[in-house]
Amino acid sequence: MAITKSTDKQPGFEKSLERLEMIVREMESGELSLEKMMKHFEEGMSLVGICSHKLNEVERKIELLVKQGNQTTLVPFATPEEPAEDAAGSEASEEK
Repeated sequence: MAITKSTDKQPGFEKSLERLEMIVREMESGELSLEKMMKHFEEGMSLVGICSHKLNEVERKIELLVKQGNQTTLVPFATPEEPAEDAAGSEASEEK
């Protein structure tokens, strides 16, 4: 139950991303002391972890919801580095 409470206290993806963008702007301004820069960096890294975790959760849900025909199948979420088309194209190349 403690795990649920700690995750409930985490800000949502949108709030985390907004705060992260604010931190970046403040750090890029060059007006922060070294101590404030370190605190902002630490907070930013924590927010990156939260955003990354939430994006991974969404990716897993998308994989589970993709349907082909009458069956639900797991289909990897295409990332910019690995477009889904490349996988299909390489299989077609192997058949030739």
